[in-house]
Amino acid sequence: MAEYDYDVVVIGSGPAGEGAAMNSAKHGKKVAIIEEQQAVGGNCTHKGTIPSKALRHSVKQIVEFNTNPMFREIGEPRWFSFQKVLDRAEKVMANQVMLRTNFYARNRVDVFFGQAEFQDANTILVKGTTKGDEIIRAKNIVIATGSSPYCPPDVDFNHPRIYNSDTILKLSHTPRTIIIFGAGVIGCEYASIFSGLGVKVDLIDTRGRLLSFLDGEISDALSYHFRNSSIKIRHNEDYSSVKGDDRGITLCLKSGKKIRADAFLWCNGRTGNTANLALEKAGLTANSRGQLEIDDRYRTNVEGISAVGDVIGWPSLASAAIDQGRSAAADIIGNKDFRYIDEVPTGIYTIPEISSLGKTEEELTQACIPYEVGQAFFKDTARAQITSQPVGMLKILFDPVSLKILGIHCFGDQASEIIHIGQAIMRQEGEGNSLSYFVNTTFNYPTMAEAYRVAAIAGLNRIQHL
Repeated sequence: MAEYDYDVVVIGSGPAGEGAAMNSAKHGKKVAIIEEQQAVGGNCTHKGTIPSKALRHSVKQIVEFNTNPMFREIGEPRWFSFQKVLDRAEKVMANQVMLRTNFYARNRVDVFFGQAEFQDANTILVKGTTKGDEIIRAKNIVIATGSSPYCPPDVDFNHPRIYNSDTILKLSHTPRTIIIFGAGVIGCEYASIFSGLGVKVDLIDTRGRLLSFLDGEISDALSYHFRNSSIKIRHNEDYSSVKGDDRGITLCLKSGKKIRADAFLWCNGRTGNTANLALEKAGLTANSRGQLEIDDRYRTNVEGISAVGDVIGWPSLASAAIDQGRSAAADIIGNKDFRYIDEVPTGIYTIPEISSLGKTEEELTQACIPYEVGQAFFKDTARAQITSQPVGMLKILFDPVSLKILGIHCFGDQASEIIHIGQAIMRQEGEGNSLSYFVNTTFNYPTMAEAYRVAAIAGLNRIQHL
């Protein structure tokens, strides 16, 4: 019997785990992946990114139909139930599972469905597989178990009207009113979804500004459009109690306010999924948030064990997780393509979308770095007028002397797509990273990408007098 059953065993089949498994298998390693759910894809596919974005797309289409005057000629506004739009999301989830199942089969990656538990740094007990409990040994182990909603013990999540961002996908009706506690990315996205379905939303923010890591102008724009959609935002609040009864939920805030609603959604914090791994048997310890510490090559303090994705904390994005998994595998196999993932665009799928990359105005000001601003407002672009999506703007921050791009911030329809054009230029070396590219490049017309040319010319006009 060989000393090891596998070269690489990956715990978790979300984006990070998939990236690690696929890159290892493509380079000739014998690979196994362990997934505690009954289908591959991890929480990204079943509880997080895919269902919430599919929900959001369906709701966006409903909003467009109900606000477009042309459609009034063929009928009155239509309102769909949460369950109806969730049915569409479930079809997308099923397609994603089928796609990813084929990936593993085609690349000869063994998949174990069960709960992973360390026996030592190279041995894993997989509990509850179709063959019972199985023990597998590996030279290298990658922990990619993701994260779950943090659920405080003083909130009764067993109550039928109290949900977190996982269990909300089991909601079988459309409430008239909902309280969303936590105005981070997930809270803001669900506020958009429920508001688009005609639900009255109270959004409770523990901070003084929505998504305070964003450029201030973008954050302000989101706040304005939330309020314009009748979302009530309450800043600098914290809860003292959440009580449910047969008719609804009462939220008591530390400020003395009481808010009543049909349903309550908790979106405040996430915890790394490490509690059931028996980490101590491998010599590992998670922090208070269930996360693992890694070095700049995704290695933990135990030789042969790496960690990637949400379980290591920032940036907790599916896009970054895929690349982190691939990079951890590159380190294991000694591939020269290793890179540490530290330049990640922010994609926030509210209605409208937000995406950004690089420095904000506040960060540049605090660091005493001179900059100038070029802006393009979507309401002035032909493509946005044609598609009836006039809300939004593209903002480019750049060095007024070298014209080097320092940050790009986009708010509006297709923002998460538009950002990648700027990303490609920001990644260029030397003079390739310059505002001049957008001025001296011919863009298709009409397109949303043309906003880069408009913003660049506006920016150059601001420095002509310097």
